Amino acid sequence: MTGTAEGQSELPAYATAPRPKRVKRIRLALLVSSFAACLGVTLMGAVFLGLMQLAFGIMGFDGLAVGQGGFLGGVEMALQLSMLNFFLFFITVPAAALALGLSVGRMPHRGITARLPYLRWGAIWGGLLVGGTTCVFGLFGGAGAAIGALVAGGVIGGLAGTLCGFLMHVIIAPARQLTQVDLSVF
Repeated sequence: MTGTAEGQSELPAYATAPRPKRVKRIRLALLVSSFAACLGVTLMGAVFLGLMQLAFGIMGFDGLAVGQGGFLGGVEMALQLSMLNFFLFFITVPAAALALGLSVGRMPHRGITARLPYLRWGAIWGGLLVGGTTCVFGLFGGAGAAIGALVAGGVIGGLAGTLCGFLMHVIIAPARQLTQVDLSVF
């Protein structure tokens, strides 16, 4: 950012308003988005695992044994771990809230009103959290299983994170809050 003649800095292209004093509804957005992430990862894990087993059944495979090594074993393990995400909500919801609060939750204070940065950073942090966790557990099945778990967990986390970024943008409504003029006298 470069300084202007008045001593103020120019805003980046994706920011449309100067930094506000206080942005409302960030905590609400973090809470709703974190619960949506937890539930979304669980539902996507269940649906993708069902589709994977359906595809194996159509192709005539018996399926994979739980904990089997290889890429597909890692994918199946990541889907099973994602499906059980809801039972660990007391860990996953605060972790998602912390990651979103330190990344996407700071964007309104920086004057960022465009939707794309919210979606992008939500997807990045979702992919890192879910993909990283499933990759650690995939290491018990070998390198192929770890890569499969990383890919499948990253996809599920990226989709859930995109949903979280969208919810945060909708709930906070940064463009409306940052450009709205406060006319209250008292």
